[in-house]
Amino acid sequence: MSGTRRVLVTGGAGYIGSHTAKALARAGHIPIVLDDLSNGHAEAVRWGPLVIGDVRDVEAVRRCIHDHAVDSVIHFAGLIEVGRSVREPDAFWDYNLNGVAAVLQAMRASGVSRLVFSSTAAVYGQPENGSLEPLGETLPLLPINPYGDTKLAAERLIAAYARAYGIQATALRYFNACGADPEGDLGEAHDPESHLIPLAIEAALGLGPALTVFGGDFPTPDGSCVRDYVHVSDLARAHVLALEADPGPDGFAAMNLGTGRGYSVLEVIAAVSRTVGRATPHAMGARRSGDPASLVADPGRAQRGLRWRPRYTDLDEIVATAAAWRRRPAFGPGLADVLSEVA
Repeated sequence: MSGTRRVLVTGGAGYIGSHTAKALARAGHIPIVLDDLSNGHAEAVRWGPLVIGDVRDVEAVRRCIHDHAVDSVIHFAGLIEVGRSVREPDAFWDYNLNGVAAVLQAMRASGVSRLVFSSTAAVYGQPENGSLEPLGETLPLLPINPYGDTKLAAERLIAAYARAYGIQATALRYFNACGADPEGDLGEAHDPESHLIPLAIEAALGLGPALTVFGGDFPTPDGSCVRDYVHVSDLARAHVLALEADPGPDGFAAMNLGTGRGYSVLEVIAAVSRTVGRATPHAMGARRSGDPASLVADPGRAQRGLRWRPRYTDLDEIVATAAAWRRRPAFGPGLADVLSEVA
């Protein structure tokens, strides 16, 4: 199918989902957002209708597909906090697997056959022997927390649907999503925030506590963890491209989304300090259990299959978009700081 698509974006009021809805609209498609607003923001839905509903409700999803003549689905809705998944595994299995099951059932009942699934590098677990090599899609899938478990189970359910019912599905495995819409319309608005770059920016601006660096004795150049930071606008663009991707004869393909380059925690802190113009208060702490030394993508499959390459590869440029949003957020918990400055 080519031309204008009418795309159901579940979880489209959230961080990556809202950026993807904007990218869809810019590409000439019509995004229809389904979100229960438990983690998303209604103010982030500006490029198409917002339907408030629970993605686990098959009939609600089917009705949304019918009422808006949806022909494709991008599924983001779910829980993402790794630490919380350890504390509340039942909630993660419920939202992350039952949500996917409901979407698949509604798609089948409605004759919709194109799906793009928001997955994660957490399906790989911990690289063997502390490897610092980029991770490819052929590696063993050995998640080490319930979040990764549920995402892998969802991928397997989608693949089974593809084999049994002929849907065409692509799972996009993100590495570390970061940054903000360069036009200032959208950004990270999590409450509480758990991602490194916004936490470092808050610490540097004096809006949050000093940052804790979890581990300084990893086998990396400076001893801190290395991660692959991929800009949210690049992620959004990949989802749009994936709507037209050929998943192959099995009807299902998984692809990594990353830059292929890693930056350490201390390098991120230095970039934040340069961008903000202030030192970023931080202290060294002990390693967290299960933290790999390095998680860097081999993005070759996405580069070939989607004809996608990240446009944001410079760490300072990525951090600058996140800092601009934190200083002037359009919505979310950070807005209170801006309003207090104006008052």
